[in-house]
Amino acid sequence: MKLVVIDYGIGNIQSIFNALSQFNGLNIVLSDDREEILTADGIILPGVGAFKNAMDELNLRGLPNILTDYILQKKPFLGICLGMQLLFESSEEHGHTKGLGFIKGHVELFPEDITDKLPHISWNSIDIKKTNTNKFIFQGIKNKENFYFVHSYICKPINKNNILSETNYGGINFCSSIHQGSIYAFQFHPEKSATSGLKVIKNFINIVKKK
Repeated sequence: MKLVVIDYGIGNIQSIFNALSQFNGLNIVLSDDREEILTADGIILPGVGAFKNAMDELNLRGLPNILTDYILQKKPFLGICLGMQLLFESSEEHGHTKGLGFIKGHVELFPEDITDKLPHISWNSIDIKKTNTNKFIFQGIKNKENFYFVHSYICKPINKNNILSETNYGGINFCSSIHQGSIYAFQFHPEKSATSGLKVIKNFINIVKKK
């Protein structure tokens, strides 16, 4: 089974590879090549840093069109942290920047009335909202289980039914994971979330195997 981690010069690549290496039977490829991506059984879009820089790099490599064609195949796709934010239509980080547009909605800075400092760098719990999907990507995960977060911006999906979980930080509830079609995405870093993170990565791998 081939998993492609999207290579666009920005991302927590080594930690993702370390997490994936815990599982047998995977051909893990780091690539921005069209054929490699379209023939993958599942892909992961990682990301750390600024939204605009990431979109510039994706556009430079022609990846938006390639990722669009991949998603049209309805094969599993996982976005992580900035990789989740990039799936949305736009972000206000460093001015208005157009995103990939796979998920309707926008990315915004935490509201001004937040009671804790930014960025949000901490272990924090998730409140699972979509129990029918819990048996897939969150199988074996208890509600209010902790995951590791590093971010200052939050995703605001238009379709609230796509929200898998919410998390509270500084008195603000935000979307911490989402599911739409074959797309799953986490604002937290499963690859840095110890046993809980490995569980959801394994669940994603199992989803890929079933396709």
